Amino acid sequence: MLDGLDALWEGFTAIGDEPQIVIMWVIAGALLYVGVAKKKEPLLLVPISMGILFANLPLGELIREGGDGEPVGLLRTFQNVGMTTDIFPLLIFLGVGAATDFSPMLSNPKTLLLGAGAQAGVFVALLGALLLGMTDFFEFGLLEASSIGIIGGADGPTTIFIATRMKELGDSLPDFDIRDIVGATAVAAYSYMALVPIIQPPIIRLLTTKKERLIRMEYAAKPVSKRTQVIFPVLTIVVISVLVPSATPLIGMLMLGNLIRVSGVVPRLQDVSENAMMNIVIILLGLAVGSTMPAEIFLQPETIGIFFLGLFAFMTATAAGILLAKLMNLLSRDKINPMIGAAGVSAVPMAARVVQEMGQKEDPDNYLLMHAMGPNVAGVIGTATVAGVLLAIVEGLL
Repeated sequence: MLDGLDALWEGFTAIGDEPQIVIMWVIAGALLYVGVAKKKEPLLLVPISMGILFANLPLGELIREGGDGEPVGLLRTFQNVGMTTDIFPLLIFLGVGAATDFSPMLSNPKTLLLGAGAQAGVFVALLGALLLGMTDFFEFGLLEASSIGIIGGADGPTTIFIATRMKELGDSLPDFDIRDIVGATAVAAYSYMALVPIIQPPIIRLLTTKKERLIRMEYAAKPVSKRTQVIFPVLTIVVISVLVPSATPLIGMLMLGNLIRVSGVVPRLQDVSENAMMNIVIILLGLAVGSTMPAEIFLQPETIGIFFLGLFAFMTATAAGILLAKLMNLLSRDKINPMIGAAGVSAVPMAARVVQEMGQKEDPDNYLLMHAMGPNVAGVIGTATVAGVLLAIVEGLL
């Protein structure tokens, strides 16, 4: 009987044995506050924060490995089924494709360059992580550095995809030690996506003059034919799959979703892809990501490095897009407002909205939203392609 009573106190005993889980409760509460009270990326931050809380409850019932007569924990099942197999991030890409209009980019193809230029932040952060890994304070190797670098694209699903792939690659190699940073990189990516309206404006003001911010871009909406819209996703899949085979899963699902949208013949599939399915997967993915962050994994010096490098990567990506836009102005007669270069990151549509708001503060009659959407959606393609490049290079080097 006393043994039975002792079992009732196991939770309190576990807190005494692992007091760091209380710190994780505070972190979960902070993310929940940002999502609910501040309404910043609530669709992901709410389930992620609850996943963190569930992973750090006493005895870890929801993340247990199973065996010895006990079933596998619910969130562990989500990890095994949805993240290890890449199903969750790929289904998210399907939904993103179904909700994305590539017409602004197709009507002004040069904005594709701005989406590509913003990917500079990925490689800057990768190099930064490798340099930090040479110190005695951080244990970052090539696999961890690749996972951190992709944060610069400001694309949560791609970050999760790459971080998971890199961890699986490291685990498959004999005598190879890799840190589990999937949760930390995912939270960093989504946090910076939520902070786009705070991070980008100072960089835009620093790198542009008032005269440049006042540049008006006439929106001569070249009608993009339905044939072009249908051919584009199919052609993109073929071209990128040939050039960067490792990017095929991400690009393939993104473009499949877009084909469902532009074909116009399967409205039910479009509705399910961008609404019901997307919402269900977001819940499962958020819980799965949060549950990869038990205290013993998350509360490490490397986590601080990940957040600082992620911020630096995002700032570099923003700056690179702006500077590329300024360079294009030197080489072209048709001037573009360099602020739209900041929208080259994958944070759709937050980055485009920031450009629109800043443009209207300078000139209330200057409408830049549709111009900014071009590099914004191009950034999604760019980040997914860079992810494939990283996978190919890293696998070849190891």
